[in-house]
Amino acid sequence: MKSIADPFWIKVKGILFLILGTLASILLVLELPSVKVVVLLALAIWSFCRFYYFAFYVMEKYVDSTYRYSGLLDLARHLVRRSPKPIA
Repeated sequence: MKSIADPFWIKVKGILFLILGTLASILLVLELPSVKVVVLLALAIWSFCRFYYFAFYVMEKYVDSTYRYSGLLDLARHLVRRSPKPIA
């Protein structure tokens, strides 16, 4: 699969993700309108955002700065293949 390199299309892709996430969230809350659903949805979104930050920024900057990940599957493959380092 070819990577998107044009900044315009990268921005369009980001905006489409934002629209998709917003619509899905609105439809979910409309399906089950309660404070509990809104809080759990917000917590899930926040947690997945933090995981994404951890998976790419923290892993690259603090765990393995020599490897650049192209996606979550690439990260998982790298972690499985990598031999554990001995604790000194």
